[in-house]
Amino acid sequence: MPEPSPTAWPLPRWIAHRGAGRLAPENTLAAFRLGARHGYRAFECDVKLSADGVPFLLHDTTLERTSNGLGRAGDLRWSQLALLDAGSWHGRRHAGEPLATLAGVAAFILRNRLALNIELKPVPGQERLTGEVVAAEAARLWAGSGLPPPLLSSFSPVALDGARQGAPGLPRALLLDALHEGWPELARGLGVQAVITDHRLMDAGVLATLRAQRWRGLCYTVNETEDVQRLLALGIDGLITDAIDRHAPD
Repeated sequence: MPEPSPTAWPLPRWIAHRGAGRLAPENTLAAFRLGARHGYRAFECDVKLSADGVPFLLHDTTLERTSNGLGRAGDLRWSQLALLDAGSWHGRRHAGEPLATLAGVAAFILRNRLALNIELKPVPGQERLTGEVVAAEAARLWAGSGLPPPLLSSFSPVALDGARQGAPGLPRALLLDALHEGWPELARGLGVQAVITDHRLMDAGVLATLRAQRWRGLCYTVNETEDVQRLLALGIDGLITDAIDRHAPD
């Protein structure tokens, strides 16, 4: 599969963070359904691997914050993870909501003709493997759909390089929480189509650097109106937000 064109772009401007921001248990199908009811057509989620190699949605390395599980998520097989309650922490009405697999989320996205940004969130030590497996699985799930492929993003260059090996035809984005020296060269070496920064880092100079490389520019996590207005005035390509009830998508 050839490398994606730098001009091809799979996402609308507005992207719902972890499905529905803070309005539903993050990274669950309940969150995706709520985000869609708010009119969002593009979503961001975090994906890692179970001990037996199943791509599933979870932000943290450990299970305690967003489920009734204990310990490192990557140490359990999917048959164990599937039994956990990933909804009660958010409220009683979500009690019993399970963790979601990438395959389950893909079915929802594809059947509703939505778009997806998959953040590769490896368990430490599994960066390359996570990139390879998740990218290959995403390519398989979207094959023949006729819909734009998912965007694969990560803070981990190793995971992104693994994604390039696993599915070179899927678009990739480097995530940055700081503008460290040499970041443009790193992004160029990874063959990305976009760079996603903390919204506080994005300015006209950074966006000009991206435009010079024909990269798209996106920001996370953009919740406040003044930040939205500033970034829209710059001409930003994507806004990842928790505030899906306050910002109506295009």
